[in-house]
Amino acid sequence: MSDRVTITEVGLRDGLQNQPVHVATADKLRLAGLLLEAGLTSLEVTSFVSPKAVPQLADAEALLAGLPARAGVDYMALVPNMRGYERGTAAGARAVALVLSATETLNRRNINMSLDQARAVCREVIGRAKAEGVFVRAYVAAACACPYEGQTPLARVVALTEEMFAAGADQVAIADTIGAGNPAQIRDIVAALAGGVGTDRLALHLHDTRGLALAMAWAGLEAGIRRFDAAFGGLGGCPFAPGAAGNLATEDLVFMLSEAGIETGIDWRRLFDAVALAETLLDRPLGGRMAAWWRQAQAKEAQAKETQAKEAGRAPLQEMPA
Repeated sequence: MSDRVTITEVGLRDGLQNQPVHVATADKLRLAGLLLEAGLTSLEVTSFVSPKAVPQLADAEALLAGLPARAGVDYMALVPNMRGYERGTAAGARAVALVLSATETLNRRNINMSLDQARAVCREVIGRAKAEGVFVRAYVAAACACPYEGQTPLARVVALTEEMFAAGADQVAIADTIGAGNPAQIRDIVAALAGGVGTDRLALHLHDTRGLALAMAWAGLEAGIRRFDAAFGGLGGCPFAPGAAGNLATEDLVFMLSEAGIETGIDWRRLFDAVALAETLLDRPLGGRMAAWWRQAQAKEAQAKETQAKEAGRAPLQEMPA
């Protein structure tokens, strides 16, 4: 097993797109800065969709312009179609992502297209992106199950993934959009793809609706996947996919990998700085599976330091003279 995993932080896009509280551009940039300080080098930061459809991401151009340019750091923006691609690249995006839902109904609910129309749009945008030297990722969404059609046929996931690579996609993310998958299903999907397209250019995008995201990530890791999406604090949820809860929490994934001796280049402790700021901005508690444990450990450590300080501050008893 390779000892290096790449994590794409999707909290700024997938995490904030469905929040009821508006987050200002300046605050998004503060969050991005904290994520960079934690060691993240791959961030999906926004989406060039209609501001009416997703108001939280109406500041896509301003956000992209405000992000710090750093060597070795990649910023990716979601684009729904050619118009979104043109907006994104005009704003400076050099990496874009497209979403292709694996079912007819979710495509219509998500982007108002049939599956065949969505496939054609993806091929067209991918072709142009490659001609213009823009990195392009394609999501195969609802790869495990669809909120409208139930379990997604494995053969369709494989066919759509192969089609996106044949069109020129640099990377394909297999997305459990509503968190309805399980570890065995992930193992089967990756095994079905490994022989044809390999695993080097595949990523897993997992939601933690039923508490299985970490187990699914480990199954993907054992099957050869070395690229994963996650969102700080477990933020997330698709406004067009009923039942889609938060993403796999970045801090949970990094902690698990660190404990297993697998390198990510990310300090999971520093991730809690971004989680804390997001809690303030969204006015609600956040955090993945390990958040409560970590906060309790911090409280115990602070109490121990306070006790030590008090002990050190006490004057030694003096003997009374005879």
